[in-house]
Amino acid sequence: MANDASTVFDLVILGGGSGGYAAALRASQLGLDVALIEKDKVGGTCLHYGCIPTKALLHAGEIADQARESAEFGVRATFEGIDMAAVHKYKDGVISGLYKGLQGLIASRKITYVEGEGRLSSPTSVDVNGQRYEGRHILLATGSTPKSLPGLEIDGNRIINSNHALTLDRVPESVIILGGGVIGCEFASAWRSFGTDVTIVEGLPHLVPAEDENSSKLLERAFRKRGIKFSLGSFFEKAEYTENGVKVTLANGKEYEAELLLVAIGRGPVSQGLGYEEAGVAMDRGYVLVDEYCRTNVPTISAVGDLIPTLQLAHVGFAEGILVAERLAGLDVVPIDYDGVPRVTYSHPEVASVGLTEAKAKEVYGADKVVTLKYNLGGNGRSKILKTQGEIKLVQVRDGAVVGVHMVGDRMGEQVGEAQLIYNWEALPAEVAQLIHAHPTQNEALGEAHLALAGKPLHSHD
Repeated sequence: MANDASTVFDLVILGGGSGGYAAALRASQLGLDVALIEKDKVGGTCLHYGCIPTKALLHAGEIADQARESAEFGVRATFEGIDMAAVHKYKDGVISGLYKGLQGLIASRKITYVEGEGRLSSPTSVDVNGQRYEGRHILLATGSTPKSLPGLEIDGNRIINSNHALTLDRVPESVIILGGGVIGCEFASAWRSFGTDVTIVEGLPHLVPAEDENSSKLLERAFRKRGIKFSLGSFFEKAEYTENGVKVTLANGKEYEAELLLVAIGRGPVSQGLGYEEAGVAMDRGYVLVDEYCRTNVPTISAVGDLIPTLQLAHVGFAEGILVAERLAGLDVVPIDYDGVPRVTYSHPEVASVGLTEAKAKEVYGADKVVTLKYNLGGNGRSKILKTQGEIKLVQVRDGAVVGVHMVGDRMGEQVGEAQLIYNWEALPAEVAQLIHAHPTQNEALGEAHLALAGKPLHSHD
């Protein structure tokens, strides 16, 4: 194959999702000559099939709930139903605007953008569209795809994945969601707001099992109030078609029937058949293995995003892509503290966190060295106005820094920015308590929680 360029690129990136395009933008900013290869659309899963479209659906659901509940606020309104064609028009408009902006940004940085399915052909080259792109360094950023289970065929008809769910042309009457993690809970929340009868099946003991147990229990309580049903602690055994839908059988013998089954058990890396093994890249269960600087065992190859076994979050991909670009440009870089990454489940209510769970903190520091505090949003004026319930839970090393912030309640995702500063700057409760938080805001609840942990509570009990 002939090289498409007369010179070798400084960086050839395979995959234009969050990690890949972030690396491309930062590398070009630092003066590197970059080629970015993407088989679908730049922006990847997050922009087109994940973060952005799901949050648009969730916001549409929020509007539906507000219409139903308007009388509680003295507003006369009627809810007449969901127009899915109009919902998709709104969702796709959001995506389209961001997509065009991203395309323009890449063009303005003079990045060589190649649309086509690429394959790693050597430790320093990628083949795509019959051309070979040579690079002094290669970045693998091919992302992830929805997973399934052995014997469970996702047909896009009655058994669907998250990609299918985002383009569904109707509001289903009933849905079983296999998986109670972030993806499952977000779809459960949106569909319930649209009027669907929802049952979540989660094999582990709690919903959002990666979160602090207190957050999981608060979400479960809120979901019960909303009429979202869930089965915990028993794993999936089989699914079969019925006359009008799908029947799911669990290992404990329980059976559930619904119109649709959404398989939301997570996402797996896209790495098969792309030449990684042939180039000598170390892998495990499909993931590309890297060190703390996102370097593989092959000196000329790095990898970022969902392809590596780190948190599958778009903002983690951004950070990893930037880290690689800056490292290649010769800047001093600091490894990412993955515990310090903010995490949000955008359900109603939202679950937001950063840092260690109470259980993890006790494992790291010892049970006798860990202090926790819970601040109920019932004491927060803005939360009362919004009619949301929940808590902020702080995890502290005794006489030391706050090492975990866990929040449940509507709009808590908007508070996680300050929470990550508290964790990452190793703030003491007394230091945060000195900061003045605007009143009345939900952000004020973070300040109140730290006031209480510092021994001087205001709108909360000792």
